[in-house]
Parts: sequence; C-alpha cells; structure tokens
Amino acid sequence: MSGAVLSWDPGASVPEDRRRALMGPGAAFEMVPEVVLGTSQTVFARRLPHLRALLDEGVQAFAEDPWLVHSSGAVTFGEAALQIAGAAESLAQMGIGRGDRVALAAATRYEHAIMAWAVIAAGATVVGLNAWWAAPEMEYGISITRPKLLIGDAPRLARLQGRVPDLPTFDLEEVADTWFRRPAAMPTTPIDEDDPFVILFTSGTTGRPKAAALSHRNNINWIQAIALRSAMSGRSAARSCEIAATPMFHISGLNSQAIASVAVGTRLVFPDPPGRWSAEAHLALSERHGVTSWRLVPAQGWKLVEEPSAPQRHLSDLRSIAFGGSFVSHELLHRLVETWPQAAPGIVVGFGMTETNGTGASGYLDEVLAAPGCVGRPSPGTELRIWDPARHELAPEATVGEIHIRSASVFLGYEGDHEASRAVLDDERWYRTGDFGRIEDGRLILEGRRSDLIIRGGENIYPREIEDRLTAHPDVTEAVVIGVPDRVLGEVVKAVVVRRSGSHVDADGIRGWVGAALAPFKVPALVQFRPSIPHNALGKPLRHLLDDDADGPSPFLEE
Repeated sequence: MSGAVLSWDPGASVPEDRRRALMGPGAAFEMVPEVVLGTSQTVFARRLPHLRALLDEGVQAFAEDPWLVHSSGAVTFGEAALQIAGAAESLAQMGIGRGDRVALAAATRYEHAIMAWAVIAAGATVVGLNAWWAAPEMEYGISITRPKLLIGDAPRLARLQGRVPDLPTFDLEEVADTWFRRPAAMPTTPIDEDDPFVILFTSGTTGRPKAAALSHRNNINWIQAIALRSAMSGRSAARSCEIAATPMFHISGLNSQAIASVAVGTRLVFPDPPGRWSAEAHLALSERHGVTSWRLVPAQGWKLVEEPSAPQRHLSDLRSIAFGGSFVSHELLHRLVETWPQAAPGIVVGFGMTETNGTGASGYLDEVLAAPGCVGRPSPGTELRIWDPARHELAPEATVGEIHIRSASVFLGYEGDHEASRAVLDDERWYRTGDFGRIEDGRLILEGRRSDLIIRGGENIYPREIEDRLTAHPDVTEAVVIGVPDRVLGEVVKAVVVRRSGSHVDADGIRGWVGAALAPFKVPALVQFRPSIPHNALGKPLRHLLDDDADGPSPFLEE
C-alpha cells in the first residue's frame, strides 16, 4: 500500500510556457537537487547567499521609497541602510561578529527592526526574547542561548534589573540616538547560508519553550517559495503596505515582515505607541495609511470583524489577508468576506511553524473552503508526508496520521538541546510537526495537535471538528475543545465557549447545536462559558489553562 507523501505541483492550470519561463533551465526559479546539511533536497538554483545580500538588493531597488513608518515620520530603505550599517559597526567595535548572539527584548517598533537587521548584517545571530515574558522566563531564555549582548526597551530592561549582572546591556532608545547615527559602510563579514541568523522561542502552550535556530538559507528559501507560488498563480505582486501587528520575537513579525519586506519593497506601519494590539487602532492605521495587506492570527481576525467601528472605516485599498499561527475557522473566513469583500481574492491561510520558518502548506480562500480543515497544498520545494506513529510507517492516502515536513526552510535544531532536536528531526531532515492530518486530492487536511487528541471510551476525537461546528453557531465568537479525565470513559469532551455580545445561549443550546451535526460521542459533556480565551503571542489558545470545572452536569457521561 502506498504511503501518503505530497510534493508541490504547480498544477495543470499553469500554462507550460509560464512554467518554463519561471522554472526552466536558467530561469529565476529553477529548482535542482542539492545536498543540504547532509541530505538531498530540492532547492532554488539561483538564490542569494545570505540575508545581507537580500538587504543590499532591496536597498538598491527601493532606496528612495518609505520602508518603516512610525510616529515621527517614515524611514526610507536608503536611510534605514545607513542606520543598520552604523549599528552594525557599533556591534563590531564591541567585538560582536560571526557566530555571536545578541539578545533583543522590546516591543514591536521600528528601532527593533533596524537593530535586528544590524545584528544580521554583522554576521551575528539575533536572540528574540519574548517581550511578554516575566523576568524568570527572560532569564531562562538568556541562559540557554548565551548572548554576548542584550539590547532592550525600558520596560524589558526594568524587568531584568539586577538579574543578569554579567551581561552587557543597552537601552534601545539610546542605541538609536547614537549607533544609528554613526557613519559606516555595510559590513563585509563572511556569512554562510547555513549560519544561524536568529534564535526564536517556540510558542508551545505547555512546558518551557525551546530555542529554535534558523539559518539564512531557511528564510531566503521561504521568500523565494512565496514569490514563485504568487508568480505561478498569476496573482499580482504589486507593492504592498502592511501593519507591523505581530511581535518581532516570532516568525510572523521578524522573518515574514521585517526581513521579507526588503525583497519586494513592502512599507511597514508601526503602531504608536508600541504595545498591546487593538482592533480599533489596527483599523485606524489601515485607513490612514492605505494599508493593502494584513497578516493576522485568528484571534485578531475575530476582533476586527467584531469591532464596532469596522463598518465606518474606508479600507478600499485592502486586498489581501494572510493567516498563520493557528487554524482559521470557515465561519471567520466568511465573516471577513462579508465585511471586506474586496480582500476575498487575496485571503490566504498558511500552515507552518517556527521550526519550518513558516513553510508547510497554504491555500487561497476558494481552496481552503473546499473542505473542512483544508490548509491548501505544499509550498514550492516542500514535501509533506503523513506518518502512522503506531505502525512507524507511512499512512495510506486519506488516513489520519502525524504530519512531517521537509524543505530547505526546516530549522537547524534546538539550541543546546540535542535530544529534543533528534526527537523531531530524523536523519533525512524530516520534521515531525506533532500535528495530525491527512492528504486528500493533493491537499493537506488538518485534524489537530496530537497532544490535543481526545480518546473517549476508545473513540478518537479531534477537537478541530467540534470547534468548527461551535464557531459556526451564530451566538459563538470563539470556542476551544479539550479532553478532561473521566473515571468510566477515560476522557470526555469539554467545550470552552465565548458568547457573542448580548447572547444568552446556554449549555443545552450548545450541546443541541453540536448534536445536530456530529455523533453523540462528540457532543461536549461539559460546557463552560468565558468572556475570553487566553492565547499565546501567535494566537494559539492556551488549552492547559482551560481544564478547570465546567458549567453544569453532563447527560452524556454514560451511554
């Protein structure tokens, strides 16, 4: 029986002449087999050697254009390059060079982007400390990555006061006033494409986060894959304007925006003042700056469509909405189309993670809506396989198993944790995602995290299916389904529900809604209503915080 392995295919709908022009011998996106870290993979034959070269190209192409928009104005690509060079020279004078680590701890602001690029240009590695962490968590991140320098904003530095006395520490605002103004040329330090450029911490919802090291190759491959897929689809590659709405201590804010923006001249608008995201501010900035693209997590999408001021905002320039970080319900996608129909052709859902530099699968709206749980097809140069953990072999087509990903964007490994790296990366550099899914009709269908699987009386229950049903309820804005222990059945289903404002739907109404579409054993035994659901920085629900007592007894504990 053949196993379920899926590789990228541009599809029969792409004319052969376009394929040859884009991917033929000598073309910009020609792909060839090449040994990457000891195993043969498909890579782009013509690629930039490192991210500093990407910056150089972007600055040459867009020197006079605004890049980083903030409260005091806008910094052009050319001006930013001078600031980056000055900061990189300051790092060099302190002995920071290739292989060294520099920790950054700050809110999302334009100076943060400049400093990250300066570290990268110097050949060093950015350590992205989570700006939401408490002091002990920040200490932990520093202890496992061993940076030679820490640069942070005032709130983060105050949090760490006296806790890391041996680590040289600098205030980001003071750095901007001095280092950014130093006349200097861009560094010429040698950089290998498999050198790490960033260490980002996984957004795990339980346990301590792991420090994932990503290489220059990882991000350049992702940028080229996105560009090729767009070119193949015939969709516009017009210059865009985005809001820097996601943290720069994660893939979405740093790799996908602050870095990737130089490849296509994207203008980034930074909220003022920096701090916690709000839907009202997001809409106001979008209107004021003619924003064309949003990068969101589902929790942000829901808050935007529910924001009372949304209908009054003039957002005619908005033409695309990209989601990552967590699965997006069909109900949310429909609400977005109803609210901003002009953006519908550009709505895209992606499946990836920190360890794959966001690479995995993606699909536009029509494809994603074709099947519940669909997240599209593999990215160019990416292979997906479905593995049967019980049998230790490939699962057959359409069978649920663990999703594995292989591409040139798969990370180097976990910093200082060889055992954890070996647990998720095999000798052929297949990455075990820990997510359950299946392959059908050339598309990847998600079922949920392996750790989220509920086993009730021997029946496997995937929360995703029940959550999709719950969020389709007209009185529900968000729902998370978890398993809770039960003496007789092992586990039973619990639903944590956020009601729409003004709604009075009760637990029986929720159970009846689910029972009308799903089998009785999938109906929540326990229902709890909450004003909100806690999320991490990428919008993933913190399920381990939802396992307290639920509302009311259950009629479904025994059958």
